[in-house]
Amino acid sequence: MIPLSVLDLATVASGSSPAQALRETTTLAVEADCLGYHRFWVAEHHAIAAVASSAPAVLIEHLATATSTIRVGSGGVMLPNHAPLVVAEQFATLEALHPGRIDLGLGRAPGTDHVTARALRRSADLGADHFPDDVVELIRYLLPNDNPSHPAPVPGSGYLPEVWLLGSSTYSAQLAGMLGLSFSFAYHFAPALLDQAVETYRANFQPSLLLEEPHFMVAASVICADTDEEAHRLSLSNALNILHRSTGRMGPLPSIEEASARVFTESEQSLINDTFSTHFIGNPDAVRKGLAALVERVDADELMLSTRTHSYDARARSYELIAQNW
Repeated sequence: MIPLSVLDLATVASGSSPAQALRETTTLAVEADCLGYHRFWVAEHHAIAAVASSAPAVLIEHLATATSTIRVGSGGVMLPNHAPLVVAEQFATLEALHPGRIDLGLGRAPGTDHVTARALRRSADLGADHFPDDVVELIRYLLPNDNPSHPAPVPGSGYLPEVWLLGSSTYSAQLAGMLGLSFSFAYHFAPALLDQAVETYRANFQPSLLLEEPHFMVAASVICADTDEEAHRLSLSNALNILHRSTGRMGPLPSIEEASARVFTESEQSLINDTFSTHFIGNPDAVRKGLAALVERVDADELMLSTRTHSYDARARSYELIAQNW
C-alpha cells in the first residue's frame, strides 16, 4: 500500500486556545511518527480563529525536533505572501538542522482574507501573477549557482528540502508538471477537479533536476472511529463549521454539543451532505475501502489525510485506526 501522511491545521476548538492547539499538534506529530506515517504537514493560514498554524517554518522546526523519523513540512507556505529569498533561507535552515526530513510545499492562495493579505504583503496587489517566477527563483536559491549577481543565502545551496506544489485546480497541476515538481491535490476541499488536475499534471510533466518522473499525492478529509455511528457523531462539529464558514463566521471549531443543539434547515443540511459526500467518515473497514478506491481512481503515489474533530483524543484515535488497518 502507498504511504500515508498527515495534514494538520493546529485546530483551535471552542473552549480551547491557540497554545493548546499547538501542543496538540506537537503530540499528534509524535504519535504519527510512532504509527509509521510518512509525512506531517502544517498549513499557512492567517487571521482564522480555528487555525493556529500561521507561522509554518517556526512550527515545523518545533515538530521536527519533537519527532525522529517522520518527514515534516508545509502544506503549504503561501508563496505570494513572502519574498522567495526569505522562504529559501527558512527552509534551507530547516534542512540543515534536520537533514533529509524537510518538505517545502508551496501554494499560491493567500490563506486569509483580503485585509490580512494586504497587511502581509504590504501591497494592494493581491494577485498571484508572479507565482511561477517566484517558484523558480526560490528553487534557484537552493541549487548551485555561479552567477555572482545572484543572491547566495546561507544556508542555501546544498540544503534542498523536498519541493512540492499544492493545488486545488488545474493551474498548479500544469505548473508542477512543467517545472518537474511533485504535486499534491486538495481533494479535501476541491473534489470536483481531481481527475482533471491529475491528468493535467501527468500530461505536462517534464523531468527536472528535482524529479525524474511524476509524483502525485491526493489529500482527503477523514474521520475514522470504532463504529459508523461514532464517526458521524464526531463529524457534527465539522457540519456546523461548514455552515459557519459559508456565512463568513471563522470562529473556533464548534463542539459536538453545540452542533447537536442546532436544528439544520433543509438547505443547510443539503450543503452539509454535499460537502460530506467526498469525505471519508465511518468505521475502519469502510474508511480503508473508501481511501483505497480514491487511490486507485487516480493511481496516486501517496495519500495525505486531514482529520478535524473537536476532541484531540478522537483525532488521534482516527489516525491510529487508519494506520492499523491500512
